[in-house]
Amino acid sequence: MLSEHADNSHGEMAGEGGETEALALKILVAGGFGVGKTTLVGAVSEIRPLRTEELLSEAGQSVDDTDGVDQKTTTTVAMDFGRITIRSGLSLYLFGTPGQDRFWFLWDELSQGALGAVVLADTRRLEDCFPAVDYFEHRRIPFVVAVNCFAGARAYGERDVSRALDLDLGTPVVLCDARDRDSGKEVLIRMVEYAGRMHAARLLDSVS
Repeated sequence: MLSEHADNSHGEMAGEGGETEALALKILVAGGFGVGKTTLVGAVSEIRPLRTEELLSEAGQSVDDTDGVDQKTTTTVAMDFGRITIRSGLSLYLFGTPGQDRFWFLWDELSQGALGAVVLADTRRLEDCFPAVDYFEHRRIPFVVAVNCFAGARAYGERDVSRALDLDLGTPVVLCDARDRDSGKEVLIRMVEYAGRMHAARLLDSVS
């Protein structure tokens, strides 16, 4: 099962003789409906990504806000899964979360064992990422906000986005193109670096 594999991935994989072979970290990719989570996971994954997309139905029109993403025809109903190797011995398992409120019951299970998260944001619908920001802040899961720069959208600076989302001091905000592998990889590197600092600081606090 993927969930069982992922829960064991927040640590080292031991080979024969107990030698460390690799480190695999679990990262969530979250955000509002239609913000580009599936696109980001697919762009950076070195394996064929697992997707659980379904066509948007008439029944879902009353609960899914498609304003601003009128061309979207599918939606993630469980999760997206991909993997990327950052460097030799360090891999990331990526879990894209569903964006609609009615699938939020999946978030608690997906967040088990996660090092941190990427919250994708669209400045045309910035309020859509508020729930994800609140979720990770309340659970003290480190996250970065990645602004997916859609064509035609008004450009905002990182500080503007940070103020608009009322982020805790130090929470990184980065600009990205979810379609571009290198751009997505840079976001993930920032995520790992930031989460590493946060976890190290908490460890020091706990022993001091």
